[in-house]
Amino acid sequence: MSAAAVAHVYRYLHSSALVERAGTPQLRLATSGGQAENPYFFRGKLLHPFQIGTLLRGLMEVVQSRYYVPPSVIARNIRLADPVVTSNDDRLRFEGFSACCSAYARVDLLPGATDGETIGRGTTNVDFNPSMLATLARLRDGEDVQLAVGTDEVRLERDSETIVERKVKLPIRWLKGFAEVHAYLPRMTLMHEVSVLAAQRFLRSLPTTKARNTSWVVRDGAGLRLTQRETNFAVPVAGIDRLRVLEHLARHARGLQVFADLDSETSGWTLILDEARFHLVLSPEPARGFSGEGQLLNDLASGLWQNALPGVRASLCWQSVIDEAGLIDRVGQPRESIRAALAALGARGLVGYDLGTAAYFHREMPFDLEQVEELHPRLIDARALMAEKKVRLVRREGTEAELYVQGTNVEHRIRLQGEKSICSCPWFAQHRGQRGPCKHVLAARLMLEGEA
Repeated sequence: MSAAAVAHVYRYLHSSALVERAGTPQLRLATSGGQAENPYFFRGKLLHPFQIGTLLRGLMEVVQSRYYVPPSVIARNIRLADPVVTSNDDRLRFEGFSACCSAYARVDLLPGATDGETIGRGTTNVDFNPSMLATLARLRDGEDVQLAVGTDEVRLERDSETIVERKVKLPIRWLKGFAEVHAYLPRMTLMHEVSVLAAQRFLRSLPTTKARNTSWVVRDGAGLRLTQRETNFAVPVAGIDRLRVLEHLARHARGLQVFADLDSETSGWTLILDEARFHLVLSPEPARGFSGEGQLLNDLASGLWQNALPGVRASLCWQSVIDEAGLIDRVGQPRESIRAALAALGARGLVGYDLGTAAYFHREMPFDLEQVEELHPRLIDARALMAEKKVRLVRREGTEAELYVQGTNVEHRIRLQGEKSICSCPWFAQHRGQRGPCKHVLAARLMLEGEA
């Protein structure tokens, strides 16, 4: 009789990487036991405690805000106050969403913001409790403030005071939000850039009451102003009160950059500091949380990413800036496949996108890569329509195609022209493609891919 097979699962605290210490490259293996003695992948001193404390409290202001309350939510208070912290090769990033997921905020601490040692690379997510927020509010320049970020906790030490925040579970809604927001960001372009004085004047002029109508932000000489009319280079913003968090942060900045994707009406706002960045990304309207969007579905349904994905995934080593051109040479796949693979990795929480560098960065979100499609029921439904042979191709000429997809007691007509699509279903009529493709369009694209 053969011996019974026993399956062993090894989970390492960090990935193997080539790191630099004291100017000398060193190979840090995941199998080494050194991490057990030092559970932190970053430990160092904050060089600008007051400024960093203000930025992190601004992040938490967004995280603790709910800019939209659904009609079904009456008295329930959903608290999701657990930012995600990533230690890249030369910077720390703190990310989070508002409770309604309509606003995404990130604080980037650049090399000059801290003085310490990056022992490893990693991502964790902790709950910033009132004690941490109170300590951040008391930070002053000149104090000895130590920050440590590890696999299971974030530790802040100030004089004799020590605050430790433990790792918590990341909400599924946030996982979906992280995937979707980083699908919008690569499509944004820089629309306006103004000085800090102009930024402060604009932010102070914002209405103090909540406004659900769309306003447009336009250039006014050297500054910015709001208008109720859409013009050239105007950035649409619904729920303008979501920008109020920037007002008290702007005094630390030296400029403001405004990005937008005019097709989706999303916008990105970046405060430029000497040693840090504060990013705020707004969904098209407060009622539309990023977690409910479907911008990644076309990329996931496409097969472009499949051949490039293994090579791109193997090239990730906690880069703060992923070199797209280098990936093309290293992986040996065309640019379109590399970008599709990065989009797929974004859906899996493995990369984010930085507007400042116009490039992706690597991080590891805590969820199973193989279950990404379970977060996208439209894609599951589209694959089911294909499996049940409910999709038929009528005409295909170049990049144009006409298909029919069987629905409930009706057959929906799909017209595709390149990246554009039209479907006769009620869901498409309601959203006009602004919330990603419907399941019928996805099924049609899956059919065309199989026919190619």
